[in-house]
Amino acid sequence: MSRWADWDESRVRVRPNKKGTRPRTKESPDYSDAELGRVVTVDRGRYTVRLEDSDGGERIISAVRARAMRRTPVVPGDIVGLVGDTTGDAGSLARLIRIQERTTLLRRSAEDTDDAERVIVANADQLLIVVAAADPAPRTGFIDRALVAAYDAGITPILLVTKADLVEDPEDPAGLISHYAELELQIVVSRQASGTASGDPALDPAAVVALRGSLTQRVTAMIGHSGVGKSTMVNALTGADRATSGVNAVTGRGRHTSSSAVALNLEPAESLDLAAARNSWIIDTPGVRTFGLAHVAPDDVLGAFSDLVEGSAACEPGCAHVSPEGGCALDAWVADGHGGDHGAARLASLRGLIRSMAGTEDGPEEKRLGA
Repeated sequence: MSRWADWDESRVRVRPNKKGTRPRTKESPDYSDAELGRVVTVDRGRYTVRLEDSDGGERIISAVRARAMRRTPVVPGDIVGLVGDTTGDAGSLARLIRIQERTTLLRRSAEDTDDAERVIVANADQLLIVVAAADPAPRTGFIDRALVAAYDAGITPILLVTKADLVEDPEDPAGLISHYAELELQIVVSRQASGTASGDPALDPAAVVALRGSLTQRVTAMIGHSGVGKSTMVNALTGADRATSGVNAVTGRGRHTSSSAVALNLEPAESLDLAAARNSWIIDTPGVRTFGLAHVAPDDVLGAFSDLVEGSAACEPGCAHVSPEGGCALDAWVADGHGGDHGAARLASLRGLIRSMAGTEDGPEEKRLGA
């Protein structure tokens, strides 16, 4: 006969659950107390973020990504949420728990056929494309690629031509102004300041003033090959001390001086108070060798060649714009005098990009103007 204790439910022995350490709920914290700031630098898993205080001050925070963010790329320009120690004191470390929705995203790949894309900058309004009129010579292929990437991302491009004093016609350095005359593209030309020694990186104050007006109250990403004077212009606009260098005499290419992207504010000036300067950002990026467009659909490339779009209306449906034999009407349209004086060169650049992206041409198109 069983004892009464064998029937007592309060004395039932329950085996331990092997998954007993698992959380009872899958709900994540809402982090309603997270503070929002802008990422200004990224360095080996550490993120420098600027937070603005309600009293007009600011704090510079060092942060690491939360575990849930390990696979999410975080780049300069991102607006992120921070929790933990956000005092900004020496040795403090906050936790980056989310990225706010991005308005724009500038991307590139190593090559046109490389599926792995690299995020460069987030939330930029403008893209400042920097080329030198000489030393090193400008490459229209690079400019066209940057224009395609900008239009694809919904970012307004601006072209800055430096070292215009090194060419015979500083009013149209290397023919770049006439080459892009048919586009609605703002072009700023910078010459060496008068009275400076040859090779001195000093800039024409007029170019600095013109750029300052265009960059005020905007977030502007800056890209260009090494040695074109990108960091020199950044220093002039922001008061920073970014390292600068010249061009290798053997290869004709610039030396890399900026190893990571950094977001900087415009320097306050007579026409720019402190509050406006803090809302005016330049994101200086390291010099690039190539600018792949694997992330851009070939059909979208023509959109960056607005001077040729009208001529494509007569193309056959599904035209790849590669050759007249394929039903492309652009050759005849350009031959009739449309597209400006540089219509033929622009068409050649368009086709070079399309072929490279399709893998039928070796490497990115990097033609120098007039070559």
